[in-house]
Amino acid sequence: MATRKKSPGKTKYGKTARKTVASAMRRKKRGTLKSGRGGKGGGTVKSRKQAIAIGLSEARRKGAKIPRKKSSS
Repeated sequence: MATRKKSPGKTKYGKTARKTVASAMRRKKRGTLKSGRGGKGGGTVKSRKQAIAIGLSEARRKGAKIPRKKSSS
């Protein structure tokens, strides 16, 4: 069975989003990525999934092209 390639132009995330997530991953690796907005709380991020979620959240705040979050209902 032949494997299908993604059709061009069907990118899930925009370029800005990819850059922001990549930045978050680098900060996780360095140990400087924190969960939480500010203040004394919010420890260092341990999981890869959490780092990606933080990166996407930051990209959303910047106004990047990202699909909506799935609702929990």
